[in-house]
Amino acid sequence: MGVKQLNTTTWFKQVFDDHYDSIKRFLYFRCGDINLSEDIAQEAFIKLWDVRDTVREETVLSLLYSISSNLLKNHFKHESVVLNFQKNTTKTEIYHEEADHPLREQEMQEQLNRIFSEMPEKCRITFLMNRIEELTYAEIAERLDISVKAVEKRMSEALGFIRNKLEYKI
Repeated sequence: MGVKQLNTTTWFKQVFDDHYDSIKRFLYFRCGDINLSEDIAQEAFIKLWDVRDTVREETVLSLLYSISSNLLKNHFKHESVVLNFQKNTTKTEIYHEEADHPLREQEMQEQLNRIFSEMPEKCRITFLMNRIEELTYAEIAERLDISVKAVEKRMSEALGFIRNKLEYKI
């Protein structure tokens, strides 16, 4: 049965019914994604419909495989372009963040220094011993000759003071 013997719609329906499953399986084996294989198989048949008047009966199946294969390659090329764009965009954003990083760090250090100068002395000493010298509460208590509970209270007050001044959660 040639294309000329059947009307175009009947011919196309017959080709679709005969080959859709094999084209879909071919695509699935190549990409491993059933949804993608169905989408591309359908797109391949749409492309076949677009060129239906120039198709010879004996080349329909090979044409469908070629169209499907090319569509899948194009899909992966597009995904690669999107991925590269995302990577480059992220790198550009990181670069811009890094460019002003020293300035932001300096501003933050100045703000912290101002906060430390305003902080009550007992809280400041306790906080710096813990965060800068990395001493435990027990070690701080021993050095300052106070109880661990007193160290906990001072740390709590210091963190609350910083939190209020920075308006940021520590």
